[in-house]
Amino acid sequence: MEQHRILIIEDDRKIASLLAETLRKYHYNVRTADDFDRILEAEAEFSPHLILLDINLPSYDGYYWCRQLRQRTTVPILFISARSGEMDQVFALENGGDDFITKPFNYEIVLAKIRSHLRRSFGEYAPKMEERTVRLGRLELYPERMELHAHGQEIPLQKKECVILELLLSESPKVVTRERFLEELWDDQAFVDENTLNVNMTRVRKKLADYGIRSQIETVRGAGYRFIAAPEEA
Repeated sequence: MEQHRILIIEDDRKIASLLAETLRKYHYNVRTADDFDRILEAEAEFSPHLILLDINLPSYDGYYWCRQLRQRTTVPILFISARSGEMDQVFALENGGDDFITKPFNYEIVLAKIRSHLRRSFGEYAPKMEERTVRLGRLELYPERMELHAHGQEIPLQKKECVILELLLSESPKVVTRERFLEELWDDQAFVDENTLNVNMTRVRKKLADYGIRSQIETVRGAGYRFIAAPEEA
C-alpha cells in the first residue's frame, strides 16, 4: 500500500522536525520545505497527498502560498499557526485552506485531522467518481491527475497547462477563442495582461515538443488557437 505523502511548510525548524518525526512514526512519507521561495517547486517535485502550511513565513505568508497552491492542486491544505483569532481562521479557509490547527497543538489532534482529511480525499469516504478522460487519437488527457499520456509516457502538467490542453483537445480541430481561454484560466480577466496567454501557450508548446509530441497548437490570427493532430498521433 502506498504511503501517503505529507509536505510540511513551516519555517520553525524545531516544530517542522518534531512534526515530521511524529508523522513518520505513523508511516507517512514526509518532506519539509527548505527554500521558502520555491514552495511551488517543492510541491511539484513531491506531489503530496496533504499539505501542512504555516501562516507566518519568510517573504510571503501562508495565505499567499495557499492561493498559489490551489491553482495546481486540490489536496487537503491544513493551516498550522500560533495565530488563534477568528479572522485568521476565516482568512485561512477563504484563501483555500481546508482546516486550521492552532499552536501549541496536541499531536493526537493533528494526526486525527490528517487521517480524517486523507480518508475524505483518498480513502473510504472519497467520492467514487469515474475519472474524466479527454482522448484525441493516441493522446489521452487525465484532467484530475493533470497528466497527458502519449507514446507510452505519463507527462505531468501544471494546472493551466492542463486547462489549455483540455480545451484544445476536446474542441479539435475547431478554434478555441482567446476569450474562452481567458475565462477558463483566470477569474478576473480585467487584470490579465494580453501577453500572459501567449506565454502560457508557449510553455505548453515547449512541453509537447520536449516529450516528442509532433501535434501542433496553431495560432489563428484574430481568433484564437486550435490543435492539429499529427498523422502518427491522430
